[in-house]
Amino acid sequence: MSTQARDGMNYAPKSAKPEPVVKPGEFTFASAFFDHGHIFGQTNGLTDAGGVCKWAWDPDPARLADFVKKYPGARAARSFEEILEDPEVHLVTAAAVPSERAGIGFRTLRAGKDYYTDKSPFTTLGQLAEAKKVVAETGRKYLCDFSERLHTEAGWYAGELARGGAIGRVLQVIIMAPHNLNAPSRPAWFFDKSKYGGILTDIGSHQFEQFLYYTGATDATVEFARVENFGTPDYPGLEDFGEANLRMDNGASCYCRLDWWNPRGLRTWGDGRTFILGTDGYIEVRKYIEITTEPKEEQVVYLVDHEGEKRIPCSGKVGYPFYGRLILDVLNRTEEAMTQAHCFKAAELSMQAQALADAQ
Repeated sequence: MSTQARDGMNYAPKSAKPEPVVKPGEFTFASAFFDHGHIFGQTNGLTDAGGVCKWAWDPDPARLADFVKKYPGARAARSFEEILEDPEVHLVTAAAVPSERAGIGFRTLRAGKDYYTDKSPFTTLGQLAEAKKVVAETGRKYLCDFSERLHTEAGWYAGELARGGAIGRVLQVIIMAPHNLNAPSRPAWFFDKSKYGGILTDIGSHQFEQFLYYTGATDATVEFARVENFGTPDYPGLEDFGEANLRMDNGASCYCRLDWWNPRGLRTWGDGRTFILGTDGYIEVRKYIEITTEPKEEQVVYLVDHEGEKRIPCSGKVGYPFYGRLILDVLNRTEEAMTQAHCFKAAELSMQAQALADAQ
């Protein structure tokens, strides 16, 4: 069993079929604040799409040196300000401590650059309100790497099917998202709720983004939400279980369960699964692994419709089109990859669910 495969904090897929959308040097970005290992996935997504990572910055010299070793084309900046002052940099991607992501984003936007952060993009509704003001003030983009859809081939392809009408009108989405805890490997902030925002705000933001996308909704009402520390008393600040139910503004029903109870016998960090019910069929998504089968860790979509049953392997076949679209959006000032409203709404719903659970 691969230790790396079970390390969700450093899960960083790289495309088997890179599809550059720009010529070398046409899109320059910087990677900064490496508190979460998702920074490697964010960087991979942008470089696979043709972006050039010109700069790297982190206040921890060891983390900075490690990043530059992995991406030798990147130069170690002397400060974050050196990145912000470089007119060639179009976008900054970052994976700071969650509670610090908003402030870094505001500095980035006010320096005239777009911002692409790890999830969750905020930890408080107050940060979201300020972000809306800064986006309006600067005209820049504040977007988020909701990687459970954007950086999984099966998750992306399921969206193509659902939005393309393959199962008719989407009536319900159910997502199960177990994660591997491995507490000794986690930094201190991971167990401080004031820093990570709660389980529904944090990993839940992935699910709320998928609810919006798969159903085609633009808003929702959180009808039920719950968080618990069921079995990790040594880490009282950790919520090891969370769940929520939403009614989308187009009538669809959505439910998610999030947890840190991934069993040790699973060969990857989490068996993320999504079920999409439509009027003309249903889809099951295996985002990271198809258990008990070969080849191992195959991403698969199952589609059942009026014509029959289909098993659709996705690994190495779909790629990660989002990142190319993001680059073109930055250059062309369009919103083909993700609208600002969609990003902010996913974050807002996750924090509203967290607030409802906290009030119980």
